[in-house]
Amino acid sequence: EVQLVESGGGLVQAGGTLRLSCAASGFTFDDYAIGWFRQAPGKEREGVSCIDNTDGSADYADSVKGRFTISSDNAKNTVYLQINSLKPEDTAVYYCAAILNKGHSDTATILRTIPFWSYDYWGQGTQVTVSS
Repeated sequence: EVQLVESGGGLVQAGGTLRLSCAASGFTFDDYAIGWFRQAPGKEREGVSCIDNTDGSADYADSVKGRFTISSDNAKNTVYLQINSLKPEDTAVYYCAAILNKGHSDTATILRTIPFWSYDYWGQGTQVTVSS
């Protein structure tokens, strides 16, 4: 059974930090790229970062570059999203999703051109709320 399980969300004050985790199982982790998305109430789902588990390359949306750091522990089949200097506008449900890649596309292409509905597997999401 394929599973993506996010954790690490919560309520934090502006300026704080969070580390989100995405634990994967049931598929060949190294063959997939993992994306982090977020969706705030009334807004479209936004891709914020992507990492290719084949080579560890990563990319970020311009809106989060410099504050978000994505990393992957292939031994644990887990992807992390470190979020620093949290802002109220970061409030959203954060999802991780997996797309089969095998190093075929670079992460910039994946993040910027592949629509979220093309991803193969999704987690249930974790809520991040940032108070001002």
